[in-house]
Amino acid sequence: MLDVVLLGDAMVGFSPKGSLRLEQASEVEVWPTGAEANTAVALARLGREVGWISKLPDHPLSHLIVGAVRRHGADVSRMVWTPEGRVGTFFYERAVPPRPARVWYDRQGSAFTTLQDAEVDWAYLTSARMVLVAGTAPALSQRLRELVLRIAREVRAAGKLFVLDVNYRAKLWSPQQAAAYLAELLPSVSILFCAQRDGERVFGLTCDPEAVARTLQGRYGIPTVVLTMGSQGSLAVADRVYRQRPIHGVKAVDPVGAGDAFAAGFLCGYLEGGVQRGLDMGGAVGALACTIVGDFAYITRAEVEELLSLGDQEIQR
Repeated sequence: MLDVVLLGDAMVGFSPKGSLRLEQASEVEVWPTGAEANTAVALARLGREVGWISKLPDHPLSHLIVGAVRRHGADVSRMVWTPEGRVGTFFYERAVPPRPARVWYDRQGSAFTTLQDAEVDWAYLTSARMVLVAGTAPALSQRLRELVLRIAREVRAAGKLFVLDVNYRAKLWSPQQAAAYLAELLPSVSILFCAQRDGERVFGLTCDPEAVARTLQGRYGIPTVVLTMGSQGSLAVADRVYRQRPIHGVKAVDPVGAGDAFAAGFLCGYLEGGVQRGLDMGGAVGALACTIVGDFAYITRAEVEELLSLGDQEIQR
């Protein structure tokens, strides 16, 4: 049995080296990415049995993505290949304050947005203990909105856990569109990841973090709501309130993908020891991911356990 199956789009990212701007660049770094792919890689590296599903055209950039995910140990046997369509891309400028980092997406009409119900291996999908989809998936097309609703219901009907990461992107849909759709989807969600800023932007919740999580749990009947608060850590509301042990001294080299890494750490810990273990592992994996350039979390289980047990970020000898 697979622990987690993840379904979502994937892209190739292009970044100037260092903090150069795109208009300065004479060469770029190339990164495979995608919310669910990032989480799948981190889960596989933590030792979980993971499957990743997407739909991509038979194109060199697609093979770059799938090959990268496979190398970390995720099963990609249910990938849907198509002779048509395109691979989504994005362009990312790193920056230091006061200039903000910026992302430009070029993903409209990607092959994944056309994924049909008949192309999904439903037996494979519902055989896993958990299925995770990020909110970016239904934001991409009406076709995917319908498919994700069916996935959530099929997973719950099979007695498994459907996991959603809100992962709101203003460049993909408006807060009103997201809120209206999520109101229909959330009653089928078993574990919800929501950033505090998304609680305000999408759901209009400006109360304290615990109240935000409790409101989401009560309004939609979600068994476990995990609220992430950036440098302030995270908390979860399930049978009671759980709080993450703080990770001190994190110096972010590249925070992109840290939320996906947190989700991987939480799900790994949750499967092993419940909500508190999930929060602690999520915090450690997310913190380590911030120190690594690129969206994949090149971390090991030993590093995570070391960070949790020692709390010492000095040189390890």
